[in-house]
Amino acid sequence: MSLQRIYVKQFFDGESFIKNKVLSIENSIIISIDDDLQQYDEKLAGLVAPGFIDLQVNGGGGVLFNNTLSVEGVNAMLLAHAKYGTTAMLPTLITDTVEVMQQAADAIAAAIAQKVPGIIGIHFEGPHLSVAKKGAHSEAFIRPISAQEWQILSRQDLGKVIVTLAPENVLTSDIVKMRELGIHVCLGHTNASYAVAQQAVDAGATGFTHLYNAMSALQGREPGVVGCALLNDNTSCGLIVDGYHVDFASCRLALKAKPKGKVFLVTDAMPPVGTKDTEFAFFDRTVYLHDGKLTSTTGELAGSVLDMATAVRNCVNYLHVPFSEALKMASVYPAKYIGLPAQYGRLVVGSRADFVELNDQQQVTSTWIGGAQLF
Repeated sequence: MSLQRIYVKQFFDGESFIKNKVLSIENSIIISIDDDLQQYDEKLAGLVAPGFIDLQVNGGGGVLFNNTLSVEGVNAMLLAHAKYGTTAMLPTLITDTVEVMQQAADAIAAAIAQKVPGIIGIHFEGPHLSVAKKGAHSEAFIRPISAQEWQILSRQDLGKVIVTLAPENVLTSDIVKMRELGIHVCLGHTNASYAVAQQAVDAGATGFTHLYNAMSALQGREPGVVGCALLNDNTSCGLIVDGYHVDFASCRLALKAKPKGKVFLVTDAMPPVGTKDTEFAFFDRTVYLHDGKLTSTTGELAGSVLDMATAVRNCVNYLHVPFSEALKMASVYPAKYIGLPAQYGRLVVGSRADFVELNDQQQVTSTWIGGAQLF
């Protein structure tokens, strides 16, 4: 790619708001930031911020990852979420057969090999979960780890990998093995006691999937997985700030309890994002959208139609988080958690030119990946 110069009237670099600079971009990377406002190829009048990074995305654009295990499928998901500022994501596989896990891994490996914009890895949400806290996951597919799963998890062509598991159903030695493979282990869909959860953290689990949801609650005599998540300063938590999955007061409590930088935004998004669809097939059920909430025919919440831009606005409007901090929760913090703080989540010399342009209402007006406009 030839040199590209973009004049930004105001941008957030991941730490500070800066005015009137020109970003020089070459081969998807910001190579300089200067004050020469006379020479540029494009001008962005809105606020430019680091692109949003979503580490839990089940679907979008009418696509459910489980059902569309292809490069085309994950690209359609990314394009749907790019409308709302997402520039990097982990397509997330809901508990399914080992054959589907294999196909999902193949699709992600192919997307990364083909340099599909924004696809940086995969999130296996299950299948090693707790039946008692399965949520919308299918009990029929919940199982112990087998040699077949280890073959998939041992691959080195999948980019960044998150595995969500229930520690009461997984050996501590398995968590150690996953960490040795470079996998980010998150606890979720678990009914574990505090002691068992803490044992998993001590073994190398570093995160908690959609905090509060599908995990044993904090109680006076039993802190549960929620207590473990809030108490361990070295762990990170994904948080769905849509007002349906977690009460806004509970979100604020998490932000108060956790060190700054240890809570990041996720959408847990499903196929309707970026479409006008109001229902979709989900395994042997149907999921319906009503008043912004997705509910399965069997009664439970089934993901969300949240997008990252809305999650950022919700943090500002309902959690009373400073705008700069909400932007970090959508970019800087997930980049740090996934182990990509140098390339992603910031707009500095040497980082990727992945950014979102926002208007005064904090709505997305354009989205760029590697200096190319996708939306």
